[in-house]
Amino acid sequence: MTEELCLEPLGLPGEGRRPLVVAGPCSAETEEQVMATALQLKALGYKIFRAGIWKPRTHPGGFEGQGKRALPWLRRVKEETGMLIATEVATPIHVEQALNNGFDLLWIGARTTANPFAMQAVADELRGVDIPVLVKNPLNPDIELWIGALQRLNHSGVKRLGAIHRGFSIYESEMYRNAPMWQVVIELRRRIPEIPIFCDPSHIGGRRDLILPLCQQAMELGLDGLVVESHCNPDEAWSDAMQQVTPEELHRLLAQIVIRDEKVPTENITALRKEMEIIDDQMMELLIRRMKISRQMGIYKKEHNMPVLQLMRYSEILDKRSAQGERCGLSPSFVKRIFENIHEESVRQQIDIVNSQQENA
Repeated sequence: MTEELCLEPLGLPGEGRRPLVVAGPCSAETEEQVMATALQLKALGYKIFRAGIWKPRTHPGGFEGQGKRALPWLRRVKEETGMLIATEVATPIHVEQALNNGFDLLWIGARTTANPFAMQAVADELRGVDIPVLVKNPLNPDIELWIGALQRLNHSGVKRLGAIHRGFSIYESEMYRNAPMWQVVIELRRRIPEIPIFCDPSHIGGRRDLILPLCQQAMELGLDGLVVESHCNPDEAWSDAMQQVTPEELHRLLAQIVIRDEKVPTENITALRKEMEIIDDQMMELLIRRMKISRQMGIYKKEHNMPVLQLMRYSEILDKRSAQGERCGLSPSFVKRIFENIHEESVRQQIDIVNSQQENA
């Protein structure tokens, strides 16, 4: 399934060469901080400057941005450096004020993307405006919400559209601030092949040391650009200090990214792909056989008045297979997710059998 969107190129400098970089501080804190960061980025060759003006925070009492008083600061960046300027908008008033101050690029934050009413209000305000707009993924891994937000903008006439992958909020995060869940991004690419997709490694990782590996992963998956938080003095940043880097550090990190040659012929891996397809078929056959046994177990549990869920057995399976996977060089969390999904389907099939037998009794 593909989604029909009427799209045009973003029209940003450097478009077509990977990665297209948008850089700047998490928040516009002071005019001095904004200008210092912008001048350093400009000197290193960056052409698009980003800064948060309105900052939605999870809890009240934190720094929520300077608001409209910061708009002239970014306008000064544009006038004195020639850089394009970008910020996040969440309401029609934000859109109006940003446009009135000459912003060249807007993005929609994760919380707004998740709210269809807010998205429609922003889309209505952008009706008839020719400006590139990037849409971050919603907080939860709901690709329909993400695509729906893009559709609302497109139906309002916004054709210069892109997406930003900033990761997903989950209850438990072992390593990342927001779980990458790259499979959601891959699915977005499959369904809207022509849309530019940016990666936001700052918000995914939440730590400076994760920026480079996340950028590299994004390039390996064919993403088009990066939105990275860079601050002239990140340790003293008023928001998200741990995930920001200086312009010089940013430049050093990005210089280490390896961009693969997309023009290399794939004939040499055709045989390996065919072998993988054979293995995939075998895995499907094994899953079908496993579910057949699960249904037989469902019948037995019904006949002997046993509960479908055997919690101790479930825990044993997860522990055993996770440890087995680790011994074989697989990520334990990866193996755990696989068997969680297999068990969920097994339980579903057994419940269907129990319910059908109850109905026929």
